[in-house]
Amino acid sequence: MGVKRKPLQGVLNILSFNRHFYVGGIIALAALFAGRYFMEWHGTIFWIIIAAFVYGLIMPLIISAYVYDFSGFNKLNWLDNIVKDDGTKKQLVNINAGFDETSFIIKNKFPSSDLNVFDFYNAARHTEPAIRRARKVSLIYPTNKQIESNSIPLLHKSIDIIFLLSAVHEIRSHKEKVAFLKECQRICKPDAQVIMVEHLRDFPNFVAFSIGFTHFFSRHTWKNAFESAGFSSFKENKFTPFMSVFTCRP
Repeated sequence: MGVKRKPLQGVLNILSFNRHFYVGGIIALAALFAGRYFMEWHGTIFWIIIAAFVYGLIMPLIISAYVYDFSGFNKLNWLDNIVKDDGTKKQLVNINAGFDETSFIIKNKFPSSDLNVFDFYNAARHTEPAIRRARKVSLIYPTNKQIESNSIPLLHKSIDIIFLLSAVHEIRSHKEKVAFLKECQRICKPDAQVIMVEHLRDFPNFVAFSIGFTHFFSRHTWKNAFESAGFSSFKENKFTPFMSVFTCRP
């Protein structure tokens, strides 16, 4: 199945999934302008505050357009630098948090391989409003199965590649992250690899998302989680200044 994205689909997703943030921001801007009629504002301070609000609303959309709509990220061509389809039958796993844009593309890139797709979303623990909205419009791969984050229903040392593409940051608890990654490590063959893509809690993403960068985790946090889960290697490559591709081996 081919997956054709709409123009600026990444930006549309950000607006749709985070509409509470944008509605709140617009209301706050309107309140600031209305407040000028009831209290004295120093002109420079007022416009600095307005500029900060506008920056916080617009910059995430610009960066999202760059990363998700113009960089080619969702075509997964960047995977060719990590792993290529050599025609052999591999056992693949793609794990998401309820929003899946990549499973059909992965299957198209590895047509001779078996692909298992899992969704670890748990409404009681993963409480972000954005991910609840994303689930309503997500593509559903035919073999998609709902799982608990600490239990992947596959045999020990049975998988060649695990894909974790912009999903695991939805696991907010460090303890739960480690338990999830231990399950990933358990099902990996000795020469397998886990390919994880994430924004980081770093300076470029602060510039891009301002306070929203706290939704992500630092490189140190991810490294600690993978090492605690028993992985022996943790390698990072950048895909744009705002996205990190981690390749980890058991």
